[in-house]
Amino acid sequence: MPQANDSYHHGDLRAACLRAARELLEEDGSAGLSLRAVARRAGVSATAPYRHFADRDALVSSVAAEGYRELAGYLTAAHPAPAMPDDLTAVAVAYVRFALDHPAMFRVMFAEPCDPGNEERVEATTVLSEYVRGIVRGAFSDADVDALSTTVWALVHGLAFLHLDGKLDASTPEVVADQVRAAVHALFTASPVVSQAATAPSGRAGA
Repeated sequence: MPQANDSYHHGDLRAACLRAARELLEEDGSAGLSLRAVARRAGVSATAPYRHFADRDALVSSVAAEGYRELAGYLTAAHPAPAMPDDLTAVAVAYVRFALDHPAMFRVMFAEPCDPGNEERVEATTVLSEYVRGIVRGAFSDADVDALSTTVWALVHGLAFLHLDGKLDASTPEVVADQVRAAVHALFTASPVVSQAATAPSGRAGA
């Protein structure tokens, strides 16, 4: 076990605490996540994490913010500029894949109480929310953007937790992807506006 050491330069201590928190998450889930446990893992005094985190909620919010940023990276990598309904399926699959690849982090992001006044967390969640709104705005120009964004996010988010909790088959990435695509396409055909957008010509060059 590392010896307690408070000689971290400014900024390094915070990064070390977040790294320790993520290691604890991967090993024991959020139940074992506390400032004291983080201090032990980081090899610093029990009071050192309080220089950057007022309490456990602040620590959890910062860990969650890292997760939101990484999730946004997953989604962007799946499709950098989604503009058509079919593009949304790739993004949906990436969202569920992130949850399955990082289950403890995903639960901290969405199942753990986080301080709504934490600026880092609010900024990270806003970026993610605007990303979803941007997809809907581009793919479904005639839809109510706010309502459909909520619907799309709720569907994909629900699929993530259903797979995480073993309610849907998550035996292989291919099975998961097929189930997510089927659910998203079912949404496309459930609403006249969405259905029309899904079947309309793309208007892209060479289409």
